[in-house]
Amino acid sequence: MADPIISNAVNAYNAANKALGSSGIEARDNAGPSFSELLQNIKNDAIQTGKGDEKQTMLAAAGQANVTEVVTAVSAAEVTLQAVTAVRDRVIAAYQEIMRMPI
Repeated sequence: MADPIISNAVNAYNAANKALGSSGIEARDNAGPSFSELLQNIKNDAIQTGKGDEKQTMLAAAGQANVTEVVTAVSAAEVTLQAVTAVRDRVIAAYQEIMRMPI
């Protein structure tokens, strides 16, 4: 079911269009995750990757880890850091763009 606020806005828009003799629009259900849920998932994935990297680093320091696994974990952590940085940069750029919009 669509968000009630969105449905109310769509209904108001349709009423205004009907008064003007124009066709309206329909509210759609958003089956995907919200923006905050996407950011939460990215954060959780980054934390899990970091924990795996720390575990491999500790095992390497104790002399109990395979070098290939340590290198793989460090590479995964590096890629995760780059992804998180890219997401952060995009969020900041989007925020700045929104702030530049006239009201």
